[in-house]
Amino acid sequence: MTFFSTGLRRVLGAAVAGVSFFAVSSAMATEITVWCWSPEFNGASMKAAEAAYQKSHPDVTIKVVDFDKGALEQKLQTQLASGNTDGLPDIVLIEDYGAQKYLQSFPGAFEPLTGQIDYSKFAPYKVSLATVGDKTYSLPFDSGATGLFYRTDLLDQAGYKPADLEGITWDKFIEIGKQVEAKTGHKMIDVDINDAGIIRIMLQSAGSWYFTADGKPNIANNPVFKAALTDYQKILQSDIYKPVSGWNDYTAAFMGGEVASVYTGVWIVGGIKGNADLSGKWGVAPIPKLDGVDGATNFSNLGGSSWYVLSSAPNKDAAIDFLKTTWAGDVDFYQQILVGQGAVGSWMPAREGSAYKSSDPYFSGQPVWQNFSDWLAKIPGVNYGVFTNEADAAVTAQIPALQAGGSVDDAIKAIDAQVATQIQ
Repeated sequence: MTFFSTGLRRVLGAAVAGVSFFAVSSAMATEITVWCWSPEFNGASMKAAEAAYQKSHPDVTIKVVDFDKGALEQKLQTQLASGNTDGLPDIVLIEDYGAQKYLQSFPGAFEPLTGQIDYSKFAPYKVSLATVGDKTYSLPFDSGATGLFYRTDLLDQAGYKPADLEGITWDKFIEIGKQVEAKTGHKMIDVDINDAGIIRIMLQSAGSWYFTADGKPNIANNPVFKAALTDYQKILQSDIYKPVSGWNDYTAAFMGGEVASVYTGVWIVGGIKGNADLSGKWGVAPIPKLDGVDGATNFSNLGGSSWYVLSSAPNKDAAIDFLKTTWAGDVDFYQQILVGQGAVGSWMPAREGSAYKSSDPYFSGQPVWQNFSDWLAKIPGVNYGVFTNEADAAVTAQIPALQAGGSVDDAIKAIDAQVATQIQ
């Protein structure tokens, strides 16, 4: 009798609220499916979001399906191209560099979140990456805000203090690198010439990209692009770097103490801290900027990704509410994934949390997370367009010639021609 009465009260309560018993039962079993890669980072962050959301929505579960990044992109691309939405998730993670390609290639496949999400509270550059026309489609996730990570002990031996690395140009960086090697015997950085990431960093730091906002190549006659290639050639010819090949060699050089600094995204923090012997011997400053370029800044981005809701999502409304409530509304949640996964989100109110404001003894007591969250708000917004990977390949093909002292103007012509061919 007690059970019947309880059940009857639920039915009556639902009826009074204007909701059927079956709708209530369905809500109690809602499962939101998410596709992503990197279970220890993206997947773990999403499961932390589930735990936060379940405090007020115990009836909702998040099913995280882990993929290799390339496999996820291939599967998503294939299904969207075929028009078959069966089996697609409610939410999918997309790397920022590929966002415009998906949004423009498959109009109508992703749910616009304009009006659902308060985008004024996210880093502006992240919002622009997922905007087409007057609609924005993503829930911005992690930042690739860049920094110049440096060994405070080696810089000190060379006569430099942390303040000496603030607001510098790439020319000054090269000058410091030469002194560091002369005084300590350590190269300043390590460089893999098969990676064009530094060009992306330099371009965005001055508010420019391989393409214009309307998708046309922005290579020839682009003073920012020429300045980026020129400064990178100076680095390649300066002998301040250790040549490396591949990710493992690249990370081993700074994690093992062979080089004095590394410029890259904030996501490298966990890797740097993997060497406990170097605790207290690292610091971080804004990246150097292009010299003599209008709009040049010391702030940029490398990498990052965002969450998207599929228009075909079986539980679309629940997925949007989940993202809005947690990823766009929970300061405590962002502290948790910062501490647990090293994820620096792009939701600006998170900066007011205790974890963001704390100092890090590994980085000489600096408030590393607060610094990065401040810097990401200053990153110039650009539109990555749909052919960033193709432009990267064209740039990489010319790096050996630049390293050998070849003409920057000739390299620009060759890059421009290759890009024009690849995007036809």
